[in-house]
Amino acid sequence: MSLGDLTQLAVQALSSPEKPAKQGEAAPADSLGTAILNQLQAMQRALKEDEELVVLFRHGPETIVVREVYLPTPQLAVLSGIDPNKSTARAIAPVESLQLLCKVAKVPAPAKPSRVALVVPKPRPE
Repeated sequence: MSLGDLTQLAVQALSSPEKPAKQGEAAPADSLGTAILNQLQAMQRALKEDEELVVLFRHGPETIVVREVYLPTPQLAVLSGIDPNKSTARAIAPVESLQLLCKVAKVPAPAKPSRVALVVPKPRPE
């Protein structure tokens, strides 16, 4: 089994925990959005108790500290968070052009670290 096959199986296993990935199964159509969410999830899992993942989205002069990533469709991401003025902000962007800056930050006690919410709509029953 090649490294590419293993990577594909790992992405499928993380993207659909209810169904085990089958060998030779094609990648889902929304694999780029799923891959982004999986990377964010993996970075958050690796955090220590006193750390948080700071995710930044920049568009021109505007910067948002992302608190939630929502994929309403496989091609679209909605990023919710706060801007430098502490105002609530949202960015709507195509997944294929999404660029996020992620870094780990220590959170001084007694403050509790926050986590970025990763939301994917549940599939509709057919």
